[in-house]
Amino acid sequence: MRKHSVMAWSMVVALGGFLFGFDTAVISGAEKSIQQFWHLSAFEHGLTISIALIGTVIGSLLGSRPSDRFGRKNTLYFVAIAYLLSSLGTALADSWSIFLVFRFLGGLGVGASSVTAPIYISEVSPADNRGKLVGLFQFNVVLGILVSYLSNYLISQGGDNSWRWMLGVQAVPAFIFLCLIYLIPESPRWLILKKGDTKRALEILRIINPLNCEQELVSIQKSGTDDQGNKHAKESLFSGKYKTPIILVVLFAFFNQVSGINAIIYYAPRIFEMAGLGPHSSLLSTVGIGMINFIFTLLGINIIDKVGRRVLMLVGSVGLIASLFAVAFTFYSGHLSGFAIPVYMMVFIAFFAFSQGAVIWVFISEIFPNQVRAKGQTLGSSTHWIMAAIIAFGFPSVAESLGGAPTFFFFGFMMMLQLIFVWFFMPETKGTSLEQIDAKIAVLH
Repeated sequence: MRKHSVMAWSMVVALGGFLFGFDTAVISGAEKSIQQFWHLSAFEHGLTISIALIGTVIGSLLGSRPSDRFGRKNTLYFVAIAYLLSSLGTALADSWSIFLVFRFLGGLGVGASSVTAPIYISEVSPADNRGKLVGLFQFNVVLGILVSYLSNYLISQGGDNSWRWMLGVQAVPAFIFLCLIYLIPESPRWLILKKGDTKRALEILRIINPLNCEQELVSIQKSGTDDQGNKHAKESLFSGKYKTPIILVVLFAFFNQVSGINAIIYYAPRIFEMAGLGPHSSLLSTVGIGMINFIFTLLGINIIDKVGRRVLMLVGSVGLIASLFAVAFTFYSGHLSGFAIPVYMMVFIAFFAFSQGAVIWVFISEIFPNQVRAKGQTLGSSTHWIMAAIIAFGFPSVAESLGGAPTFFFFGFMMMLQLIFVWFFMPETKGTSLEQIDAKIAVLH
């Protein structure tokens, strides 16, 4: 009963990850048609691509407020509505300005989703399965990316207005997500610490952890009080008390993006054209990237609770360094014929999906204590998206002015720094309750 209920709740919420991935990557197949349709200048085109990322940054920065005030479940309703309106609005937009408004709304949904969905899943998951269940969110992100690439490839054969169908098809899973949210319960930790509703929380905990639900209830209540048993006053995340998890999360999110992952997701067809492939082969190669991303994320989330977060990150960092330097040296050599760069890029995607991709939302969602988890998730998510916006906005001009070799050498060097960070500073959190992780991190302060 417990296993199937928690899995079902997690799968519903992870649908937000599917929409996150789809919304993020779908623009890659439509961006050239949109530029031609509205005769956009280079600046306007850049704004069209980055407006969703701007919305994502704002959505992630504000994500903790509705999540803490109105609950995890009610915030997910907003996320679903934002996705639904965004897909319909961008598909039907009759002016560029209206298109921007709805694309921005979709970005808000992505940002809020990246805060609320991992928090919800981590708070309803038993400790021995938490990595795998929160990993479902990332699994659905990459599934959404893969489906958007496949959808774009198939719909691209449909004529001049095919870009509208590329964007509008997202309304179907968004509507399903909106309906399914009704079936999930509220987070028991939010009910206890924010509403004081122990009765409803205990009913949910009894499903999650029938053998130890009473002890878990007491443990959660204690996490919301100080040593004298007084309820924690509202405190700032930056009070100094949480500096260790703050440093860990900010660095983790920073390294996630300076790997170059979002530059590759957004500009994969253009990178492959830089490497000498034709436009049709480039678009088809993005499907290969999406497939590799999907397979290795699935592998990562299936072993994350067995081998641990830290081991995945160590192995992944070594693979990322090797593959990025291989891409850089190939660009540097000038031997761009054949499929060397696409192959190295797919190796890069495999190691990223297996490590950073599978671990990031799990690690960020579990490293902060209950009373500031939403704020901590907001910090990690917003750092991630601010860096994503910077990398995505700067990549085309940097790659054009410096060339592929220096750009990918930079990404490779950043992954060397990530390896040092993981080796010396990243704690292991597998198989540990959220309250026990809090105690472990407190020792590191």
